[in-house]
Amino acid sequence: MAKKVRIYEIAREYGVSNEVVLELANELKIGATSHSASLEEAMGDRVRRLADSKGMTRQAPVKKAPAKKAPAKKAPAKKAPAKKAPAKKAPASKSAPDEEADAKIAPAVPNPTSRVVRSSARVEEPEAITPTPKIAPSASAIPSPPAATPESEVEPTAAKAKPIPPPPGQRRVPPPPVPGRSFSSGPRPGGAGPARRSPTDGTTGEAAAPRRSPGGYTPRPGPAATPGAGAPAGRPGGGRGRPTPQGQRPRRKKRRRRSFEELGPASAPVLTPIDAPVPEGEIVVPRGLTLQELAPMLNRNTADLVRLLFDAGELVTGTQSLADEMVDLIAETLNAEVLLVEPGQEQELELQGMLGDEEENEDESLLVPRAPIVTVMGHVDHGKTTLLDRIRSANVVAGEAGGITQHIGAYRAEHNSKPITFIDTPGHEAFTSMRARGAQATDVVVLVAAADDGLMPQTLEALNHARAADVPIIVAITKVDREDANPERVRQQFVENELVPEEWGGDTIMIDVSAPTGQGVDALLEAILLVAELEELSANPDAPARAFVLESNLDPGRGPVATVLIERGTLKVGAPVVAGGGWGRVRALFDEHGKSIKEAGLSMPVEVLGLDEVPLAGDELRVAPDEKTARLVAEARIHRRRSASSSHPASLAGGARLEDIFAMVQRGEVATLNLILKADVQGSLEAITDALRKLDKDHEEVRLSFVHRAVGGISESDIDLAAVSNATVIGFNVRPDRKARERAEFEKVELRLYEVIYKVLEDVNSALIGMLEPEFEEVVTGDAEVREIFG
Repeated sequence: MAKKVRIYEIAREYGVSNEVVLELANELKIGATSHSASLEEAMGDRVRRLADSKGMTRQAPVKKAPAKKAPAKKAPAKKAPAKKAPAKKAPASKSAPDEEADAKIAPAVPNPTSRVVRSSARVEEPEAITPTPKIAPSASAIPSPPAATPESEVEPTAAKAKPIPPPPGQRRVPPPPVPGRSFSSGPRPGGAGPARRSPTDGTTGEAAAPRRSPGGYTPRPGPAATPGAGAPAGRPGGGRGRPTPQGQRPRRKKRRRRSFEELGPASAPVLTPIDAPVPEGEIVVPRGLTLQELAPMLNRNTADLVRLLFDAGELVTGTQSLADEMVDLIAETLNAEVLLVEPGQEQELELQGMLGDEEENEDESLLVPRAPIVTVMGHVDHGKTTLLDRIRSANVVAGEAGGITQHIGAYRAEHNSKPITFIDTPGHEAFTSMRARGAQATDVVVLVAAADDGLMPQTLEALNHARAADVPIIVAITKVDREDANPERVRQQFVENELVPEEWGGDTIMIDVSAPTGQGVDALLEAILLVAELEELSANPDAPARAFVLESNLDPGRGPVATVLIERGTLKVGAPVVAGGGWGRVRALFDEHGKSIKEAGLSMPVEVLGLDEVPLAGDELRVAPDEKTARLVAEARIHRRRSASSSHPASLAGGARLEDIFAMVQRGEVATLNLILKADVQGSLEAITDALRKLDKDHEEVRLSFVHRAVGGISESDIDLAAVSNATVIGFNVRPDRKARERAEFEKVELRLYEVIYKVLEDVNSALIGMLEPEFEEVVTGDAEVREIFG
């Protein structure tokens, strides 16, 4: 059989922890999972060679130290023959074999194994002779004090006998108990209880025959055990053991010895000194990692960091995720420079490196001025879109449901032959993430506040987004043509929020504007161009294009469509691109008027067709060197996102319909509202999801589960999923096709369609409090297909 070596033996050779040797084995693709794993000698040599290459040195004395202790244990064994002499003199003073057996049982208390077996072998013939009357004659030959009972005469012999240690490798086995007699029966003078365990009740010593011999586990041949013999006992003074079948070794003790041999001596972890050096430079650490993952980054093992945190009053295991404060504490204690990043951010930097496009050392001579990107932000119904309508001279508000901007609109205008790109963001409270994206992609923020309404919560939120993006802010006070307008009160409110107008000695431009009359519009455009000129906005038009995804949707006829804003370079038709988890070649480009164009320059908002998947709003669209690179980057991102999603957020069973929620709450049941959300664009989908989650927090008796959320129309598969999960389908600015409607009627699936986000939240909230009004449904009376159009 090939010689094998264990992981902990190699660790002892080098004086390192078992974890270090396991890491070396994993580098060599050797499947070792614990310190007790066995390796072939050839595999062990490979691990040793790798350890030598890493600068580890073998510590030979540590390996030989345990081997020197083995001969020392054999010293007491040599004394065994000398101490057997008193035991052999006992038969000379006795006249029967039973007396010899009794004499041999007495000194066998410390090591009963050998003595019990020998007595059982010699007491085979005198089966009919009772040993009790024969003890008295033997007492005359043994010098001992006179005793009242025969049992006491044997005790001096047991008292004078010295314990004989067992030979090496032999386990201690207790003597068999007296059949039919408990340990506590009869008087125990002198405390020499074990001497009474000789057979004195009319039976022979054959009851001990099943005991194993000193050299092994197979008993010597002899007559069968006497019926009614006592079961083997445990150690002296302990409880009785379980009866062992004849010829078998005790299983429990066998398992204990086997586990001890497999595990071997546990090696203590080798702790690194607290002042040991750490890697130089900045160490990138993902948030939420464990001690086992952090330790190699700092040239430490897990035990070092556990001890460090324990000394600081924190009890943390090696597999527990660390909070940012704990990582900072470890870095400060070890004098390490640590940079905390979001999970996957480091991998994202590597993927972006595959795309090339390094602009840090870009030649400034290649930069040209570009148009400023202006984001209009403010509270709902304060005139943002109407102001842009006036600037663009186009009727945009008429196209918005309820007069509310449902998604980001990007427009391009000119003033004094200078282009300006405007981004119109929603003002409703549910569109927080869309306002944040608008602030991230902008150069200048125009903060709109109505003169007759003042500052509102969404106005202050937009102000915070602009400050977080660190961009210049221009305030436009709208609706100054109203009779109840009070621009000075609005200025005072801005001053209370640390925005001081220039006319009051501050540095913030504030302009009174009226979209219907055109008052202040030109002055606002002049101020925008002035601020943009001070910012010295420029970019390289010939570099590979990079754009910011403002919005995305799934068009039934055109496929995935992304509204992007060009930040750098020129995007052309046919270029291989990657945006989030989607990739492809640019099939077509459309400007804000829907006109097809061949290329899009700096600061231009365009719609991009050709991606294989709808990207997320806020993703970055990049031009790749080739299609292969674009596909690899997109697939890596998709894999990372799937790995990050721990579980499905929805409970697919036990859901309730929207109109039945209140009835379940009234019955005292905890209702689960399963929802399937379909929207026209990604931003609206995010807004509705966030708003519904806020409602979920306000109603503890109702649990909200999103079975499915996606961009695009309501399909037949959505209805099937709703039927299985007992979910309600909510469509926002999308409609089901004919098959989906028929399927919903057949499966009795609740289907609700909305065009304004207010109505979605009102219906769900009303259902939760039991005030849902009857629904007026659209009844389809027929379908018509347009075959041909005549001019």
